[in-house]
Amino acid sequence: MTVTSVALLFALNSLLQLDILAWIIGIPMLVGLTLLLVRQSVSSRRLKGELDQLAKVKTHSVEYELVLKTMHLCVWRIDVASHVVSFDSDYRDYSDNLFLPSGGRVEDIIRHMLPDYQEAFRKGMDDVMNGVTEQFHIQYQIMSPHSMKPYWSESFFTVEERELSGHPKTLVGTTMRIDQQKEIETALTDALYHAEESDRLKSAFLSNISHEIRTPLNAIVGFSNVLSMVEDKEERQSLVKTIQQNNTRLLDMLDKIVSMSRLEAKGAGRLNKETFALKGVFNELFEKYGERARKKGVILQMEDEYHLPSLHTDRERLLEIINQYVDNALKYTANGLVTVGCKTSDNIMIFVRDTGKGISADKCNDLLFERFFKVDEFEQGTGLGLSICRSLAISLGGRVGVASELGKGSTFWVELGKEVIVYESN
Repeated sequence: MTVTSVALLFALNSLLQLDILAWIIGIPMLVGLTLLLVRQSVSSRRLKGELDQLAKVKTHSVEYELVLKTMHLCVWRIDVASHVVSFDSDYRDYSDNLFLPSGGRVEDIIRHMLPDYQEAFRKGMDDVMNGVTEQFHIQYQIMSPHSMKPYWSESFFTVEERELSGHPKTLVGTTMRIDQQKEIETALTDALYHAEESDRLKSAFLSNISHEIRTPLNAIVGFSNVLSMVEDKEERQSLVKTIQQNNTRLLDMLDKIVSMSRLEAKGAGRLNKETFALKGVFNELFEKYGERARKKGVILQMEDEYHLPSLHTDRERLLEIINQYVDNALKYTANGLVTVGCKTSDNIMIFVRDTGKGISADKCNDLLFERFFKVDEFEQGTGLGLSICRSLAISLGGRVGVASELGKGSTFWVELGKEVIVYESN
C-alpha cells in the first residue's frame, strides 16, 4: 500500500467519524426543533380559538342586549338557597318600576304585588325552586314604590344552574311591563261585550219591530176593509179616528228608523247653527203637545220662563231632542206635571221633568240610551228615540242623561257648553 492510499483511507475515516458525530449531535437538535414547532402550532391554534370564542361571546352579548332593549325586558337571577335576587339588566318602559337593591329577596318583590296575585306567584316560584316544574309564567299587578300606583307585569323564569344532585341552584327570569297590552285586552273585551249586547238588542229589536209594525197595519187594513160596510156616522168617525191614530203611530215609528239610519250612514253631518230664543222652542213644543196633555189631564208647564237664554247652535237638532223627551214624558205620565226648563252654571242643561211612573235604578243608566233598548218590552215603541237623542247631542258637542226614581217620575236632560249661550233674557 502506498503512502497516498494510506493518506486517502485516513481522510475517509476522519470524514466518517465527523459525519457520525454530526448525526449524533444533529438528531436531538432536529427532534427538539420539531417539538418546539408543534408546541408553537398548538399554542397558536389555542390562542386563535380563544380569540374566536371571545369574538363570538362579544357578538352574542351585543345580540343579547339588542333583544333585551327591543323587548323592554328586565333580567334577574335568584339564588335558590338564599332566595336573594340580583338584577342584570333592566330595559323596561316607564320610570316607576320596582327594582330591588343588591341583596334583595324574593319576598320583597311578592309583598309589593296586589294580594290577588301573591299566592299564585309564591307557589309557582316554589315549584320551580323545589324541582317540581321546570319553568313558570305569570301576569300580575304590582304596586310601584315611586308612584304608589299598581301596574301590570309579566314574568317568566326557569332553572339556570343545578347542583350535582340535580336540585336547582339558581333561577333566571325576565320581567316586562304589559300595561298597554292589558289596555288593549280590556278594550277588546269591552268591544266584544258591546258587539254581543248589540247583537242581542238587534234581535230584540227585530222581534219588537215586527210586532210594532204589524199592530198598526192590522188596524189600518182591518178597519179600512169594514169602513165601507158601516152605515152609522158615529161608528164610521170612530173607525176613521182609529185608522188615523195608527197611521200616525206607524209614520212616527218609520221616521225614527229612518232618522237612525241617516245618523248611522252620514254621521253628525254639518251643523246649521243659528241664534234663537229657547223660550220660542218651548212654546213650539207647547203648541204641539198642549192638546194631548190636556186630554190626559197632565199640566205642561215652563220653569222660570222669564229667565230663559238665547242660544247659538243647531235649533232643529236641539228641538228634536227636547221633542223626544216631552213625547216620552207625556207617554209615561198618567196625571200630574211635565215641566221643561234649563239650568246654567259651567254649562247649560235643558231638562224635561215629569211626575210619571219613573225608572228603576238598575235601568237608569247609559244603557237607556242604547239603540233598541226598551225599559218595558211590552210598551209601544221601537227603542230608538233616546238613542237618536244621544247621537244628536254628541253632534252638538254635548251629552244626555237621566235621573229617575221608580214611582216618582224622571228628569231627562241634555247638556251643552256654555259657549252656546248668546245672552240672558230679562
